[in-house]
Amino acid sequence: MKVTIAAILASLFSLCAGSAYAADYAAGSGSLLVRARAVHINPADHSDPVGGAGASDRIAVSSKTIPEVDISYFFTPNVAAELVLTYPQKHTVYLDRKDIGTFRHLPPTLLAQYHFMPGQTVSPYVGAGVNWTTFSKNNLLNGGASLEHDSIGLALQAGADVRLDNRWSLNFDVKKLRLRSDVLIGGAKASRVKVDPVLFGVGVGYRF
Repeated sequence: MKVTIAAILASLFSLCAGSAYAADYAAGSGSLLVRARAVHINPADHSDPVGGAGASDRIAVSSKTIPEVDISYFFTPNVAAELVLTYPQKHTVYLDRKDIGTFRHLPPTLLAQYHFMPGQTVSPYVGAGVNWTTFSKNNLLNGGASLEHDSIGLALQAGADVRLDNRWSLNFDVKKLRLRSDVLIGGAKASRVKVDPVLFGVGVGYRF
């Protein structure tokens, strides 16, 4: 009898604890959600005429799939802030489809999000914020050309978390960044590249 009562009490405690955590998850206030994603960068590849004359869109930047980590803090069940991070990424630059060199960029992004259905199995969200991209290790035209050092622009986001349990979730995410840079040859502006990439992401999240 004692063993049976102990088992029942343990089951009730486990159930209550699980329900309390589910309620905390739904409430979301003060909660942290960490995600890891694989993200494909698809640049728009628009550019001004080189030297101010001739055809547009002659300069292009390579697409790439990169790892990404983001940290979201929930101020309320619906409102969160997300910081998106990765390490410096290497891209190839093309002029008239010919490889003219490489550069690296680091693109941290800070977004304010609204989650429409917090705590539900599928929770869609939208976000808007700022992207700051810094360019480094420019090696264009054997050192004869480079990109402007920084780019600051608007970032837009839409996605959804698919809840697996009280902690784990799948994530699907799309971001659009305004990312532009002058192309400098001999220190003078030769063109302006409008990378403006769309980022398609899929990953997993863990809620603390």
